Amino acid sequence: MSLQGKCIVVGLGGGIAAFKAVELVRELMRRGAEVRVVMTEAATHFVGPITFAGLTGRPAVTDLWAQDYAGEVHVELGEWADAIVIAPATMNLIARATSGQANDALLATLACARGDVFFVPSMHHRMWSHQATQSNIRTLIDRGALVLGPITGPLANGEIGEGRMMEPEDIADELESRLVHSDDLSGSRILITAGPTHEDLDPIRFLGNRSSGRMGYAIASQAQRRGADVTIVSGPVHLPTPFGVEVVPARSAREMHAAVMSRFEQFDVVIMAAAVADYRPERLEAQKIKKDESLKLELVRNPDILAEVGAKRAQRPSVLVGFALETEDLERSARHKLVRKAADLIVANEASAGLGGDTNRATLIDAAAATRLPQMTKRALANQILDRVRTLLNNPSQRPRREAEHEAPN
Repeated sequence: MSLQGKCIVVGLGGGIAAFKAVELVRELMRRGAEVRVVMTEAATHFVGPITFAGLTGRPAVTDLWAQDYAGEVHVELGEWADAIVIAPATMNLIARATSGQANDALLATLACARGDVFFVPSMHHRMWSHQATQSNIRTLIDRGALVLGPITGPLANGEIGEGRMMEPEDIADELESRLVHSDDLSGSRILITAGPTHEDLDPIRFLGNRSSGRMGYAIASQAQRRGADVTIVSGPVHLPTPFGVEVVPARSAREMHAAVMSRFEQFDVVIMAAAVADYRPERLEAQKIKKDESLKLELVRNPDILAEVGAKRAQRPSVLVGFALETEDLERSARHKLVRKAADLIVANEASAGLGGDTNRATLIDAAAATRLPQMTKRALANQILDRVRTLLNNPSQRPRREAEHEAPN
């Protein structure tokens, strides 16, 4: 319930993406927020007000003369809301908001806003790139509004372009970052490893695993939004670079080892989320291995990056986080790893619930306790991990003693 106690107004403009607002309201409420809905008259042509009444338990406001509010509805909602999020924000609605109009319930509520205001644009890509829209967006940002998106993707008419409304879960993540986690990691430097490693057999083939890198990239993205200075040492992935994050590519375990060991002392936090190969082929064949009846591979151990960082750090990093992917004895194996690797926190993942997918089911294990979390999105888990990191940074006494026995590096 990450938005527990937060009061949020969801405002709808008249665009085809209005149907996404239904899921946005559900997602905000699932995270604990109290939600009220305000709609322009045009929005009611795309989704009915009664839908939101059923979801929130309160009628959606569609005009300034709402009978369900004893006083002035726009003043009451503007004062009540910790945030107002306009989704979808159409070209017309953005233009009217920029000019300071207050001739309907939504614009009048915006004019009375006490908290943060978010615009989530949704329109055809030519409308988004129009000079007037771009000028209006710059004006809104200069006045303190936050603009989320739009993203590039399929549009209502079948074209693909920049103008698609962000997905509801991503919008909720952004609101959570602003309302709950804003700048709580400011001043911290965080190094994150992410993705798989590829151990080459020959010029064509390699040994790898199913890691997508999404967990590490989600942590990096959320840490940056929370004010941290973030660097990712990334194995081979097919993911966009998070805004404001430095990425250092590393294909193999040895390349990742070299990148981490040459940098870790510069960071306050090291989070080892990569799925690093434990073994590599003893020899790399210069030519493609020919097909035969059988093939025997001699494997040798790769460096244990987490153990080496745990063994060599003095004061920095202040917090060391490892990951454990297990198919059995999850908590016991992870706690053993916590001690052997001299880590402060282990994120123990159930292999059946997280590798390569959009969600994870994890247990956070530190010196004091094991906290079992329900299945959740990787972004949500990223914030759970960063919450624990923040606590460990601010309370050194909660970190294990450095003289704890740890596994010797290989």
